[in-house]
Amino acid sequence: MGPVLTPLIVFIVALGIAGIRIDREYQRGVIFRLGRVKGVLGPGIYWIMPGIDQKTLVDVRTKTVNIEPQETVTADSVTIKVNAVLYYRIIDPSKAINRVENYQMAVYQIALTTLRNVVGQNILDDVLQNRDKINVKVQEIVDEITEPWGVVIERVEMKDVEIPSSMQRAMAKEAEAIREKRARLIKAAAEKEASLRLSQAAQNISKNPAALELRRLQMLTEIGAENNTTTVIMIPSDFINLAQRWSRGSSDEAGQTTELESSSEIVEVLSPQDLPESIEADSWKGSSSEDLNAQNI
Repeated sequence: MGPVLTPLIVFIVALGIAGIRIDREYQRGVIFRLGRVKGVLGPGIYWIMPGIDQKTLVDVRTKTVNIEPQETVTADSVTIKVNAVLYYRIIDPSKAINRVENYQMAVYQIALTTLRNVVGQNILDDVLQNRDKINVKVQEIVDEITEPWGVVIERVEMKDVEIPSSMQRAMAKEAEAIREKRARLIKAAAEKEASLRLSQAAQNISKNPAALELRRLQMLTEIGAENNTTTVIMIPSDFINLAQRWSRGSSDEAGQTTELESSSEIVEVLSPQDLPESIEADSWKGSSSEDLNAQNI
């Protein structure tokens, strides 16, 4: 080999070695040749022209963006703080490098603004109860904006919602009132059901007196099983009926006695001087109280 050929071979070998690039599975290389995009290479081993080609490495794995707590006002004028986490992935490295200067910062700012706007369009109850809907809406809006950048939004999750302490107390009172209302409704329904069952049982027992006696015996068995010192004296129903009839008979006799005493008092009040002159003294002497009453009439 001549003195010129040897250095040339060495230069070519060195140039070939210098242009070898190896990228990992999750890496892609955007190649610029003389300032123009040549293409995207990788993963694995490939070769570029040293000094002419330039490579910009892009990570295509899923990345996370933590959105710091942001103060926003809901649709019902409640000031809250919300934070979230966003997952995105680059599907077109060439667009991510050429369409936006810093795709990471751009995704963060778009997600932050969209989250505040979407939360501000909902009332506090929807923010607390319908987080999934808000997450989906934020994802759709951000994904539509970042699609021209070669970035896809995989998921958005709201982590925490901070509300003022005064609002927390008000919500606690409201929840307590709702639970108390539910408990009262359940108790009222149970009492209504119990009253209906008792009414039906009373009707059935009234139609069958033997059932009442069985119920009394059952009650005695239950009382005796409790190991207490209560003494229960059972009075047959016949005795009770007899006592009721005797009580009614005594009331009737008392009423008749009262009527007789009233008649005697009337006779004693009337004297012969109070009688008309047409009535003779002999008639007065021989008349009974009943005749006297008849004459007065």
